[in-house]
Amino acid sequence: MSILPLSRRERLDVLRAEVRALAPETHADVERIPFGIDVMDRRLAGGGIVSGALHEMTGATQSVADDAAATLFAAGIAARAGGGIVLWVMSKPDLFAPALSQAGIPPSRLIQVEARRDEDALAVIEDGLRHGGLSAVVGEVSRVGLTATRRLQLAAEEGRTTALLLRRWRKARQDPLADPSAAVTRWRIACAPSTPLPVQGVGRPRWDVALIRQRGGDPGSWLLEACDATGSLALPAEPRDRSTSAGRRSTRRIAA
Repeated sequence: MSILPLSRRERLDVLRAEVRALAPETHADVERIPFGIDVMDRRLAGGGIVSGALHEMTGATQSVADDAAATLFAAGIAARAGGGIVLWVMSKPDLFAPALSQAGIPPSRLIQVEARRDEDALAVIEDGLRHGGLSAVVGEVSRVGLTATRRLQLAAEEGRTTALLLRRWRKARQDPLADPSAAVTRWRIACAPSTPLPVQGVGRPRWDVALIRQRGGDPGSWLLEACDATGSLALPAEPRDRSTSAGRRSTRRIAA
């Protein structure tokens, strides 16, 4: 019986692992993180996002507001991913810890690492995922190739840890999600007008959340209220009296 060279055997092992990683949702024992919003969870294959897998998100534009919305969206998922420690790999030291706390990640659950180069960030993210003792790893990167995302997907599956990759905009009109990726889901987040209040003030922020790709399911989009202190999103509340609201709008139009 012939024996394959070690290098070739290693390549075959990597290929087998990549094939397993391409369809984690086929395993019945895969853990998932539901959003707790029926219309979203019914759209997601299996009723939630896969826990031990890679997921990508970005702001709909390169604006600071959309970037912050995508950051808090990732924070909300990480907050609900098991309740343990979250490793956050930053591209620059601008992470605002009080905002993360309001999205469900208090300082006691947060470890921050700064890695200015994408290569360094990807190495730290992969090590954190393979460690197996973290609830989630969030990483901020600008450019990452298909091979690198495959490595992260394999590491997330091996460590049974949720991997959330925040794709930062580098240039206008250069979509961070344009390149192919091994991520199980890919999301685009945009700010929307906040929840109206009956008095003067700013209501709960709203986001346009777009699931632009998921493995084993269809895309979707929803208007949602931003994360609360538990990391949970919510559907906007409907007006209690639609006829009254419509009548008031009609009166204003007539008066105008």
